Amino acid sequence: MNKVVLIRHGESKWNQLNKFTGWHDVELSENGKNEAKKTGFLLKKEKFFFDHSHTSMLKRAIYTLQYIAKILNQPWLSVQKSWRLNERHYGALEGFNKDEIIQKYGYEKVLLWRRSFDVIPPQIDIKDKRFPGNDIRYANIDTNQLPIGESLAMTITRVIPYWEKFIYPQLKQRKKILIVAHGNSLRALIQYLHKIDNKKIIELEIPTAVPIVLEFNEKCIPTKWYYLK
Repeated sequence: MNKVVLIRHGESKWNQLNKFTGWHDVELSENGKNEAKKTGFLLKKEKFFFDHSHTSMLKRAIYTLQYIAKILNQPWLSVQKSWRLNERHYGALEGFNKDEIIQKYGYEKVLLWRRSFDVIPPQIDIKDKRFPGNDIRYANIDTNQLPIGESLAMTITRVIPYWEKFIYPQLKQRKKILIVAHGNSLRALIQYLHKIDNKKIIELEIPTAVPIVLEFNEKCIPTKWYYLK
């Protein structure tokens, strides 16, 4: 049996403030740091050990991974970072308090933006400071690939090629893999691997810093997934 562990980053400062975060590079809150450490100790207790790890280009995921690797005594663990594992880009909603957005646009409209599969939130202009093309860390990426606002469907479209090109080949080699990313990029993987209905996947809540274990058979076909608590 092969296992891949997925973890959403610990609570961020914008999670605390109830803001749409997306690609904004916000720090972990103190609670988030403690969540990451607690997860590290849980994985250590369950005797997890990893050959490879993958994370996004955002510090809340990167730092969560670093806390975990330190507690596992694997500071040397190979880490591959990719924009394709970033959170869904919330476009013009990014940076705004969710309750304020509800007051402005109405609950039903905001629910549609947040919880529908293929509805795109209001998008930004490429001159907007929130456009990833204005961030040096994405300088080597074709700006046409960078989002100005994404639905969950669009997020899935960019996440799955990364799985196919980089993670799945490691899985086939029986490597032990840890992925620390974000709620929507992890939803994308779970939906793809377990063929979850478009309506059901948007109902899946992924808590911060709780390991999700994916199990695969000897042919690398996914068999089940569950939370490790």
